[in-house]
Amino acid sequence: MIDKISASIADALADVRDGATVLIGGFGTAGIPGELIDGLIAQGARDLTIVNNNAGNGEAGLAALLKAGRVRKVICSFPRQADSQVFDGLYRSGQVELELVPQGNLAERIRAAGAGIGAFFSPTGYGTELAEGKETRVINGKPYVLEMPIHGDVALIRAERGDRWGNLTYRKAARNFGPVMAMAATTTVATVHEIVELGALDPETVVTPGIFVQHIVKIPRVATQAGGAR
Repeated sequence: MIDKISASIADALADVRDGATVLIGGFGTAGIPGELIDGLIAQGARDLTIVNNNAGNGEAGLAALLKAGRVRKVICSFPRQADSQVFDGLYRSGQVELELVPQGNLAERIRAAGAGIGAFFSPTGYGTELAEGKETRVINGKPYVLEMPIHGDVALIRAERGDRWGNLTYRKAARNFGPVMAMAATTTVATVHEIVELGALDPETVVTPGIFVQHIVKIPRVATQAGGAR
């Protein structure tokens, strides 16, 4: 019987190894799998390469993982913002590497990994420092830069509902990078707020099929200051 439900976050993350490339869903704070990031800190894996849209907010989530000294490199499209002080300090002191990737290229590099695409040409970044050291080509009179896929050892994503086979649905904008990251990783761990019986999810609403998911963990909703829930 296929049953991908893990009893705890600790169980789901037990096999994350030092030096792993970890794809972490979320766009800013929307869809960030905070409970899984906290679990990764507790698990203890080090020298991680983290792939996310940004490099952490405030002192929680990705910022907490960075502050704990577990990250060797960050691959993202938006590393600096008003409250990115943790990343700023580590980067300026040479304690963490940065690979800056335009947002569209970031999404497509992850998607390419999941789709089995060896590489692709993109016009974004041509003629800038982001293209240094990369192959370029003129196609139909337009210059392009060769971009390589981003594969993950582990993907950590936040979903809304799931079943024991690992089929997932998402809540609105919390979906963001989750689906492509699940496809691009060897092991995907997802949190959900509700686990339903097989067949309860309308197949038309399943965004991430269970074939791309290895572990799901149910977590409670957390009330926000505005009185809502996430």
